[in-house]
Amino acid sequence: MKDTVHIDNLLPEDWEQVREIYLEGIATGNATFQNEVPSWEEWNNSHTLESRIAARLEDSVLGWAALSPVSSRCVYAGVAEVSVYVRQISTGKGIGNLLLKTLIQKSEENGFWMLQSGIFPENIASLKVHYKNGFREVGRRERIGKMNGVWRDTILLERRSKIVGVN
Repeated sequence: MKDTVHIDNLLPEDWEQVREIYLEGIATGNATFQNEVPSWEEWNNSHTLESRIAARLEDSVLGWAALSPVSSRCVYAGVAEVSVYVRQISTGKGIGNLLLKTLIQKSEENGFWMLQSGIFPENIASLKVHYKNGFREVGRRERIGKMNGVWRDTILLERRSKIVGVN
């Protein structure tokens, strides 16, 4: 019988595995400007409670996705930044796509009308999965930040919901 990956809510007790996956992303040099994983408290306080998910195979977390508010101003209450991370040994198996599809669904269930992502242009796999899920490029942020002393660009993507915030 084939093992099935399932998606469910990310729980506090998943933090150690989430942290490991985040560290793997940091090590690639193409996933984030972060150079260390925040504490659970920092991470917990910066991600929306309603939109945190994990891809699981039995007790193993293979990947995670979450939303962060882009602003505390009420006018932007339905706009969030996307994070999707997949364990290195699980890349290329459709887990990132499954996570992003599910995150989009959860975001709409929770009133988000706009999702955005800032992705390094070198992160081709992430760009492809975002395009596949209805994101569009809205610009390139040139030399937006330094990483290890080197200026880096990001591609700014967004996805507007077709069911939330349409009136």
